[in-house]
Amino acid sequence: MEIKFRVATRIARPVEEVFKAVAEPDQLSQYFTTGGAQGKMEPGATVQWDFHDYPGAFDVDIIEVVPNKRIVLQWPAYESTPPNVDGTEHNEDAIADYNTTVTMTFSEVEGGTMVEIAEEGWRDTEAARGGSYGNCQGWSQMLCCMKAWIEHGINLREGMYKP
Repeated sequence: MEIKFRVATRIARPVEEVFKAVAEPDQLSQYFTTGGAQGKMEPGATVQWDFHDYPGAFDVDIIEVVPNKRIVLQWPAYESTPPNVDGTEHNEDAIADYNTTVTMTFSEVEGGTMVEIAEEGWRDTEAARGGSYGNCQGWSQMLCCMKAWIEHGINLREGMYKP
């Protein structure tokens, strides 16, 4: 069975503004990457996303960038029960030796922008399924945090998990 998911939300802002909130590291650092984001998203680049509440920084390989339309990236697969769900901590040993692919699409809709995030590429194992559930949770939270930040200037992620 192929393990994959898709989450989406509408943000009441123009597509250019919403796209920049993901593509520009200083903006992404305001509501999502609690330890900061470094590097410009351009094809072939490796940027870094750091999460204080998810110890350590992750290398993120940028595969494709179509301004105001799509970002495709790859990053290390996580194979374990999602941290913080059952009281467990982040497990460094759960970072697998392969990447998953994340595709973000941005489209103009009435009243704003529809943002969709899809992730795929996990192995078909119980541990990988657990990791995919955690990432689905994380991307859903990212969309909620982005909406609150862009529309209202509120950082929902602050204090969400143990620092």
